[in-house]
Amino acid sequence: MEKVEINTEFITLGQLLKIINITDSGGASKYYLASHPNDFNINNEKENRRGKKLYPNDIVKIKDFGEFKIVNVS
Repeated sequence: MEKVEINTEFITLGQLLKIINITDSGGASKYYLASHPNDFNINNEKENRRGKKLYPNDIVKIKDFGEFKIVNVS
């Protein structure tokens, strides 16, 4: 499981996609999420809203990319 470090209260799913280099913009994230609606699980629940807030200790599973844990560095 890869750790994604944040220094804010939360990030969005769209921001995560940019951080881990799946997409390079918010528009690309929106398109990717719409094109792959069943590829995302957050804490074992399906999710595909790019504005979904991710907090420290959330686990995000993305098909073909792996698992990511949100961790706070502040």
